[in-house]
Amino acid sequence: MNTAGTAFVTGAAVRVGRAISTALADAGFDLVLHANKSQQALHELADELAGTGRRVWVHTADLSDAGETDALGREVAAEHGVLDVVVHNAGIFELSPFATTTWQQYRRMLAVNLDAPFFLTRHLLPNLAAARSPSVIMIGDVAADRVVPGYPHYTVSKAGLHALTRALAVELAPGIRVNAVAPGTVAFPADFGPRERERILARIPLAAEGRVADVAEAVLFLATGPAYVTGHVLAVDGGRSALL
Repeated sequence: MNTAGTAFVTGAAVRVGRAISTALADAGFDLVLHANKSQQALHELADELAGTGRRVWVHTADLSDAGETDALGREVAAEHGVLDVVVHNAGIFELSPFATTTWQQYRRMLAVNLDAPFFLTRHLLPNLAAARSPSVIMIGDVAADRVVPGYPHYTVSKAGLHALTRALAVELAPGIRVNAVAPGTVAFPADFGPRERERILARIPLAAEGRVADVAEAVLFLATGPAYVTGHVLAVDGGRSALL
């Protein structure tokens, strides 16, 4: 029997999104799962979580398209009544030096990483307001404050997401809490070579890359933990953001 409520997770099918969805299911939440391209993985995850007794629904949308984002928001709002937790995890991470970044790349990056959380949250306000203790959680990045060369449009999108977290924490108070988790180096991208990995690890006080489970546990803490926490960006980075 479900006792925790219902959680909506974007970008739920793989990596961090999968870990977040699984952690929420383990905590007793029913799941509304979104993905764009990872449809096979999305349906496999849905079947897996349904097998644990959770109710699971799946939705598809390309969040780089404003029309599809709005359609997703309307669809989820109409079909899922009360939403206790909304996790904006979907995102793009793309290497593109400033001198060569195109308008198309820039707009797509901001559409997925910043615009979609903004407008999806707006669509889902009635569903959140109907919950007993609603929580919105953004998945940011310590790169919003600790710049990684070659990713300027990504940095801008995550800095904006952190600012949106604080803005909505004020706008939606006192009824809805809004926080963010800012991962550091969690599950290296496949295209990072040994030398690049060593360089990054040398700047992490805990001297290791994080696990996707670390991010999921932080999300669960913010979703179910102290009710007096809002407008906070929780770094999950092995201490990287503390090092000059």
